[in-house]
Order: sequence, then C-alpha cells, then structure tokens
Amino acid sequence: MRDHSDQPGGEQPEVHVERRGRAGYLTLNRPRALNSLNHHMVRRLTEALTAWRADDSVEVVVVSGAGERGLCAGGDIRAIREDARSGGEASLAFWRDEYRLNALVASYPKPYVALMDGIVMGGGVGVSAHGRVRVVTERSRVAMPETGIGFVPDVGGTWLLAHAPGELGTHLALTARAVGAADAVLCGLADHHVPADRLPELRDALAEERPDRALARFATEPAPGELAGQREWIDRCYAADRVEDVLAALLAEDLPEAKEAAEHIHAKSPTSLKVTLRALRLARRLGGLEEALEQEFRVSSAALRSPDLVEGVRAQIVDKDRSPRWSPPTLREVTDEDVAAFFAPSPAGTLFG
Repeated sequence: MRDHSDQPGGEQPEVHVERRGRAGYLTLNRPRALNSLNHHMVRRLTEALTAWRADDSVEVVVVSGAGERGLCAGGDIRAIREDARSGGEASLAFWRDEYRLNALVASYPKPYVALMDGIVMGGGVGVSAHGRVRVVTERSRVAMPETGIGFVPDVGGTWLLAHAPGELGTHLALTARAVGAADAVLCGLADHHVPADRLPELRDALAEERPDRALARFATEPAPGELAGQREWIDRCYAADRVEDVLAALLAEDLPEAKEAAEHIHAKSPTSLKVTLRALRLARRLGGLEEALEQEFRVSSAALRSPDLVEGVRAQIVDKDRSPRWSPPTLREVTDEDVAAFFAPSPAGTLFG
C-alpha cells in the first residue's frame, strides 16, 4: 500500500505510508526541514499506527526519515514560537496529540523499529526512543536540546533521561549535548548499531523477516563513546538537586570535560535549567511514561507563556545570533515559586484523564 492521499495536487506526503511484505513503513518526509514534526504529521503517524495495530498482516512497523541528514530534528519550533508570541493555543493541541503518540509508540503491541540515523533530537527522540527496537548508526546525533531554546525536555524525554544510568541523563538534559551511537546505547536511548550504508538492506529485510533475525546479520559494535569513561565525575557532580550546586561541583573538578560542561550549562536558560532538573527528579518517582507525559504537558503549557521560549528560539533558530537574553538572566533570580508554577495543572486539562 502506498499512500499519497493526504497531500493536495500530487505533492509528496509529509509522512510516506507504505505496506510491503510483513512490514508497515512510515517515513518522515520533510527532508529540507530535517523532517521536523508538525501537527499533520503527528496525526498521520497516529492514524497509521492505530490502523496497523488491528491489522494482523502488519507484523512490524519501521520508522525512518527521508534524506540523509537525520530521522527528525524535533518539532516545528518556529511555529511554536509564533504561537507563543500571538498568545495562541495551537501548540497545546499539537503537544496533546504528540505526547499521546509517544505513549502509543511505547505501548505498541508489535515490534516498532526506529532507524535513528543522523540527527535525532527532541520530537525525533519521541517517535523513536520509546520504540521496542532502536537502531543508531555512526552518523547518529541524539539529543534533547531544549534548555538551549528556553524550553524543557518533553516527548517523554524526562522519563528516558531520568532512567539513564547514574546521572548521565541529568548531564545530557542540562548541557543539551548530543551523543553518538555508543553513548546513545549506554544511556538507554538506543539498542543496536548498524552501519549507515547497511540501513537500506536492513529496511528491506524487515519486510521478510523478524527484527531479531535481521539485526543478527546487520548489527555491529559501534565506535567507542565518551560517557562510559566519564561516569565517575558525572555521577558525582550531577547528584545535587540544585543547579547552582551542580555547577559548583563541575567547576571544582580538575577536568577540562567538567569545566566545559559547566560552560554549556551557563549558556542555557536559568529558568529552563531549574525546571528541567526538578522535572527529572520528579520523573524518577513517577509510575510510568504516561505520568511523565502528563507532567511534561503541564510544564510545556507553562513554558508556552514563558518569555525564554520565544527568546531562545529567536536567538538559536530565527536570528541565529546565539545571544539569548534570558528572563530572569541568572539562576539566583529564579525562585522556587517560579519553578513550582511550571508544575501546576494546565488550563488545557490532562492528556489521559
């Protein structure tokens, strides 16, 4: 089955839907935008997954991105910024459907194979890292970069990062750093490494055989990562529950990697940093992904009305001057009451209630 019906005038669909053999293929198809997700794409993915869940002829689902630059660079943050500037609520509707899609991926009853080649960030993590079979390549760069744009990890990212070994997830969340294949596997964001030039063969093989059998032929060991050798200082420095204490611990280390991490954190939104650390700590005590997504929906709803989201996207994406003017500009000025407000019930209601 090939589906081009959701685009007018014969244009290529933003999500290419195909059935071949035992597999259903979903290809994010906005390569010029690094396959960034919009609301239509989220709905199309949900529609296909819901239909295939009840279709016995579909035994495995394969998700990939068009082009060679990446699976998905995240949500359409330019549109979210414009919505925030205008006081709109379109982003709330988008997040509601996106987070429900993340939960659907995590609970999917059939093997869900995500080919996480190239850039996989934000919303791209949401449609891949919750799947049952997650494949990275030597080109993979996986990240939750939200603190750099005045936002907070979402799409279940707080759940994933909170359950990474030790404090690796806290390190990734606060610095917004991207990791390669070996470190993605170490952090629990991926399962297997397949060389990028073998992905087309793997993708085709899944139409005929089970994922475990196909991966037995194509999976290889990734090149060594960096984080395994840094666990000692990362676990020590990020154990604190205050961002100020994390920074002090990093600066006290006589290691260039720790001081570099501190520099990255200093550049991020002070409000986003404090809310992110609080969200991660709370996520560790939640009962499951859906509870974490509910929490993230409250946080995202509050962030939509925060000046740092508009300013962060302006500085990093729109004007690209890389000089955001955060408000408040320092960690000291972000109060406990400011942070607590992000976790208050959203006027938009709940996701699953």
